Amino acid sequence: MGQAGGLVAMIAASLCIIAAPHAPDAAVVLSGASALLGAFGFCAVLLMFNEAIVPLSLVRIALYTAASRFIAVPLTYLCQGLSGDRMALVLVILPLAATASIAVAIRALPERDRSPRPYPKFSFPWKPLAVLCIYAFAYGLRTAQLPDGAGVHSSLSTALVMGGFFVVVYFFSDRFSVSALFRSPLLLMVCGLLLIPAEGILGTTAAGYLISMGMSLMSLLIGLLFYDLSKRTGVAIVALTGVTRVNSLFTLWGGGIADLLGRTGIEPGVQDVVLTMGVVMLVLASTLMLLSEKTLASRWGIRLVDADDLAAESLQAEKIAEHCDAVSASCHLSPREDEIVRLIARGKTNPEIERELFIAPGTLKAHIQHIYVKCSVHSRKELLQLCGGE
Repeated sequence: MGQAGGLVAMIAASLCIIAAPHAPDAAVVLSGASALLGAFGFCAVLLMFNEAIVPLSLVRIALYTAASRFIAVPLTYLCQGLSGDRMALVLVILPLAATASIAVAIRALPERDRSPRPYPKFSFPWKPLAVLCIYAFAYGLRTAQLPDGAGVHSSLSTALVMGGFFVVVYFFSDRFSVSALFRSPLLLMVCGLLLIPAEGILGTTAAGYLISMGMSLMSLLIGLLFYDLSKRTGVAIVALTGVTRVNSLFTLWGGGIADLLGRTGIEPGVQDVVLTMGVVMLVLASTLMLLSEKTLASRWGIRLVDADDLAAESLQAEKIAEHCDAVSASCHLSPREDEIVRLIARGKTNPEIERELFIAPGTLKAHIQHIYVKCSVHSRKELLQLCGGE
């Protein structure tokens, strides 16, 4: 139902855009309708994308998310300047390709992962959302100074940071887990520091790219944080990620404040100082918010208000996650071994784990043997019992 609704909305928006030049009297109405329908269709597809990948491991989620944002850059570049029949064709093909890809992805999931997740009563994890909105507002304050190609949506800076992130995760995931990557407060603090203008050291262009890349990386890492919370608490990912689009409003508000400051008649040099101080204060505020948690693996303010509303399967998943945390800490498992243990505890078979983590069968068997030795178990069954699995 969601796929059909999203597809219909996007196709309808495309038809409105195509028809607008041919109906000048109704151009305003058609443009407004296309904006509303396009927004609805985009949000529907984005939420379906989240539902399709949340059952996967964090490694695959990180890779797919980074790859999708990277591919958007050349697609946007190729579509620029199109008009007439070519633009009309693209406006129809892209929504069809997006929904078809999601449908294929959902069908590829095991049957147990296709069932919808519950919507228990819970307190929203406001802290990561607040951090993202603060960064978005700080980014908005500097958008007027950013060079061409340094925006956070489908630009060269997006391609650079997403391509680099993909390469690091793909080739070096054996040395660390993605969970360790995004749970590091230091990394997120570095993202915040990138938002602080560095025109005096690196020049305006370089500083603009750093600011944009910091914001892009922050949005990706906060997204991974919500995926992790969904896995650990059993709350549907749609209930967590749907509201994150509000950060776009904070970017607009930040840009509006910068424009308002520019109209006051204050000298440009003084304006730059004021904006810089504002960005620094916002980054410091978000950093303090980050440091208020011992690790980014904490609950971040999320709390199940009524556990009775949570499905038994989700309660079991939360119990398994807690057992895996204890086993990983007491047995001194490596990041890769920790991920394998969690997948085994969730009932994944060896071929499924190999596909999830992009490792060869022999490599997986070697990891499992090391896990048995460290955990003092002799079989998969004993390991499952140790982790609270079935």
